[in-house]
Amino acid sequence: MLLALIAATLAIPGPAAADTQGGASLFGQIRQPDNDDEGVENIGITVSRDGEQIGEATTDSDGNWEVELPDPGSYHVVLDEESVPDEYDVMQVPAGAERDVEVREGQRFAVVYRLAPAGQGQNSASPSESESAGDEEAGDAEGGGSAEGGEEGGVDAPAAPEGSGMFGQVVSMTVAGLLFGLIIAISSVGLSLIFGTTRLINFAHGDMVTFGAIMAMIFSGTSALASLHAPFEGVPVLSMATNPFVVATVLAVVCGGLLGGLLERFLWRPLRRRNVAMIQMFIVSIGIALLLRHLLLVVFDANRQKYVQFRIQEMIEWGPVALTPRDLAIMVLSTLVLVLVASMLQFTRIGKAMRAVSDNRDLAESSGIDVGKVTVYVWVLGGSLSALGGVFLGLNQSVYWQMGFHLLLLMFAAVILGGLGTAYGAMVGGLAIGLIAQLSTLWFSPQLMNVWALLIMIVVLLVRPQGILGRRERVG
Repeated sequence: MLLALIAATLAIPGPAAADTQGGASLFGQIRQPDNDDEGVENIGITVSRDGEQIGEATTDSDGNWEVELPDPGSYHVVLDEESVPDEYDVMQVPAGAERDVEVREGQRFAVVYRLAPAGQGQNSASPSESESAGDEEAGDAEGGGSAEGGEEGGVDAPAAPEGSGMFGQVVSMTVAGLLFGLIIAISSVGLSLIFGTTRLINFAHGDMVTFGAIMAMIFSGTSALASLHAPFEGVPVLSMATNPFVVATVLAVVCGGLLGGLLERFLWRPLRRRNVAMIQMFIVSIGIALLLRHLLLVVFDANRQKYVQFRIQEMIEWGPVALTPRDLAIMVLSTLVLVLVASMLQFTRIGKAMRAVSDNRDLAESSGIDVGKVTVYVWVLGGSLSALGGVFLGLNQSVYWQMGFHLLLLMFAAVILGGLGTAYGAMVGGLAIGLIAQLSTLWFSPQLMNVWALLIMIVVLLVRPQGILGRRERVG
C-alpha cells in the first residue's frame, strides 16, 4: 500500500512547461457550431488591462487569433459580438463574450469562445461541453503548441441548469459524478488486476488510455470505414453496427489489448525471469510511459480534437438532469461492460484463475494454474479496458496526447481507495472518486475537485488501510 501511495504521489503532473521561444500571449480558435473543422473569420477580439487596451486581433479564415502580451498578469478579453455573423450567437454558458484571465510568464493561454446557431446562445451546454470548455480554457501550450488540459487528472464541473435550486444542482452533479466515475472505473480495473497478478504499478497505464482514444480517432477518420458504412446507411441495425466510430472503437479496444499483451510478452515477462527488482521495473514503466506519450504526441500533435460523428447533439432532459445521448450511451455501455467484467471474473474459468493468481501467485502456480498465461490475459484485458475508457473519456470531453496522464492520479486513487489488486475495488473506488470530485464543486471551487477526492481517500485509508473491498494481510 505504501508503494502505491508513493506511486500516486509521483504521478501528479507538474505545471506545463512555458514556451521558451516567445513571451506570454492569448490565443484561440472560433469554429462554426455545426462544423468544428471550419473556422469563422473576421471576428474581433480586444485585450485590455486596467482599462487600457493592450492589443486586438481578428480571426483568420480558420478562425484563429492571437494577441501578444507585454508581461504576465491579469487581462480582460472581449469578443466583439457585433462582428459575429448574423447566423451565429456567442454561447453565454458557461461564459459569455467577456473573460478575465490570469496569464503566467511565457504562457500561451487559450481563451475558448463557442458559437451557437442564432437564437440559441442562451442555451446551457451539455456536461461534456462545459467540462471540455473549462478544461481547454485553463490550459497551457507546451512548446508553442495548442492548449493542454487544465486540471490535472480531472475536469471542471458542468454547469447546473439555471433555476433548478439546490436539489436540482445536487442531482445534476450526482449524474455528472456517476458519468466521470464510470469512466475512471473502466480505466482502473486493468490497473488493479495488473497490480494484483504481478505486483507492478504500471505508470504507463494512463498513456494506454490515451492510446485507445487516439487509435479510435485515427480509425474513425479513414475512408475505408466510411466506405464500409455507406451501403448500410439508413438500415436500422446495420447502420449503427457499421458506423465508422463504432467500428473504430472496436478496433481501438483490440489495439489496446494487443499493446498490453505485447508489453507483457516481450518486456515484463523477460524482466521477471531475470529477477529484476520491483523498483527497477517501476522505473522501466515510467520510461515506457514517457516513450508512449511522446510517440503519441508526434503522431497526433498537441491539438485537441473531438470525434466528428458526435459533436453536436440535442439535450435530453429529465427534470433537473440534462444529458446528451452521447453521455447517456457512455453511462449505459460503461455499466454494461463493468457488469460483464465482474461476471467474467466471478463465473468463468479464466476469471477464477485471475482472481486466484491475484490472491496468491505462488499457491495458484502450485495448484496447476498456468500463471504465465493468466498474466498475459490480464494484460490483454487491462489494455482493452484502458483503451475503451480512453474512447469514452475522449467522447465525453476531447482527445489530446496527455489526457490519460492527467487521469492517472485519479485512477491510482480509485485503485487504492477500493482495495489494491481487486477489480471490484477499482470499480467501487472509481465511482466514489467521480462522485466526490463532482459533488465537491457545489460548495468549493472546481479547481479543488480532485483535492477533495484524494482527501476522502486518505481519510478512508486511515480508518481502513486495506481499502473499501481489500483484505487485511499479515506483514512480516
